[in-house]
Amino acid sequence: MARILITEDEDSLRSFVARALRLDGHETHEAADGAEGLELLATTDFDLLLSDIRMPVMDGIELAHRAHSSFPGLKILLMTGYAEQRERAEDLMEKVIDVVAKPFALPDIRRAVAVALASC
Repeated sequence: MARILITEDEDSLRSFVARALRLDGHETHEAADGAEGLELLATTDFDLLLSDIRMPVMDGIELAHRAHSSFPGLKILLMTGYAEQRERAEDLMEKVIDVVAKPFALPDIRRAVAVALASC
């Protein structure tokens, strides 16, 4: 299946999402912030970056911009629980596949990831 990098500063949510995606057969790697995520992106070929928007050190919006510049073929899916953060991501909409609203149920994130991976 796919190799997915999950960047999320909330440990329990990051683990929850990673476990759910592994159940679908995906290989998951995890980072606690955008800077750590960017370092991991440079070490391995990923099919999808799944990132929270609001994180310390480097937020998901900056991570998405840098990831898109360095890895233009990488599919990017963002998550946020804050409406204003979703609006901040508007300039990224041609670079990211979607922004998933938190909180979400397991089937929701699994479906969003499946749609992202199936997109062109």
